Amino acid sequence: MISRRQIRIKTLQTLYAYYNSGDGQVSKAEKELLFNINKAYDLYHSLFVLLIEIANYAESRIDLARKKLVPTDEDLRPNTRFIDSRLIEHFRNCDQLLRYIDVKKISWVNYPELIKELYARIIEDEDFQDFMSAEHVTFTDEIKLFNHLLVDIIYPSENLEQVLEEQSIYWTDDLEYMVSMIIKTLKRFREDGSHKDPLLPLYKPTAGSDVPEDKEFAIKLLRKSIANKEEYIEYIKTNTKNWDLDRIAFMDILIMQMAIAEFVGFPSIPTKVTMNEYLEIAKVYSTSKSNVFINGVLDKVASQLKESKKIRKSGRGLIGEFDDRPQK
Repeated sequence: MISRRQIRIKTLQTLYAYYNSGDGQVSKAEKELLFNINKAYDLYHSLFVLLIEIANYAESRIDLARKKLVPTDEDLRPNTRFIDSRLIEHFRNCDQLLRYIDVKKISWVNYPELIKELYARIIEDEDFQDFMSAEHVTFTDEIKLFNHLLVDIIYPSENLEQVLEEQSIYWTDDLEYMVSMIIKTLKRFREDGSHKDPLLPLYKPTAGSDVPEDKEFAIKLLRKSIANKEEYIEYIKTNTKNWDLDRIAFMDILIMQMAIAEFVGFPSIPTKVTMNEYLEIAKVYSTSKSNVFINGVLDKVASQLKESKKIRKSGRGLIGEFDDRPQK
């Protein structure tokens, strides 16, 4: 489930914290990186729990209405389509989800105002009202509704953003990606409940290895970025002769440092893929002008490394890797 881009971002965050802490403990940085990745997986499960809590709140409102001294006909015969939805039932009975939230003690019990606010926005939503009033809805209609609730109501909530910041410094950066993973997961649920393991694993399984390839990628990228810092900084200096290194944004240096580590240390990843990934990350995590600057520097560094044969690529998808090499 965790993507290579997310891993790169989390490695960048960990590197930033590592250099700012000043303690120089690589093992501690590795633990922090894996903790950061695991926290993203906690958020994935927490969003499922949030959907359940919203349904629970809706059910409690219905129960209170029924207990009025003078209940209306609507109070006595409420529309329970949302709380009785097959998806909510699947969430409540998903063994994978239940085990995880039990072990990690995931709960929204301390945030009743958030649940109340989200529910209020949901019942005012036109698509939700259409869903509730439709003569008949399919399981596909339920999935479509929950996709809409996640993308258009839950994700944009400012209150949710504040709560996430309270729970983890990492979660606001992870939210958009984890919402997309929830949407992907919803397609794995089956109407009859026959899919017993619908949730996505944290790492894609790697055949023939107990350690997932993506987990190895994360640790190796962090280690190489730190261990070869001086060498990589020298490449940056060489290709920014008109710049004083102190004038280059710290985040720009870290991004280029990681990109060079990936150029050299990962033979199966095409240079252009690495370039594109870090340029996209720079758009979000560095200054407005960083993208163009980083692109120019990394392009020169890549050419230099290819000429000195420091970049050695192999594997599928690498045909033409050296086609841009200057002709002798």
